[in-house]
Amino acid sequence: MSLFISNAHASAGAPAAGGAMEMLIMLAIFGLVFYFLIYRPQAKRVKEHKSLMSAMAKGDEVLTQGGLVGKIVKITEDKDFIVISLNEQAEVTVQKSAVSAVLPKGTMKSL
Repeated sequence: MSLFISNAHASAGAPAAGGAMEMLIMLAIFGLVFYFLIYRPQAKRVKEHKSLMSAMAKGDEVLTQGGLVGKIVKITEDKDFIVISLNEQAEVTVQKSAVSAVLPKGTMKSL
């Protein structure tokens, strides 16, 4: 026997196949936790964002992911881009997917 490491002794009555069923149960529990804590909320957010993008119309006030607030002036023919008026002089063209929220009417006047 060494000073720091003791000799390993095999246990006499350990079951050989009991760990397989426990491993499958643990894997199923891990899969459920992954589904409910990660996949399901993300899928819900994606669905809400797609409905937000399809519901945008001319005249809506929007907030982009870059922090710009403006009013939609034009939606392009291919419907992938929108033109946002930031004020009377400045207009910006952005992708529809860059819009993070549609703001209530009159938000720009209150800023």
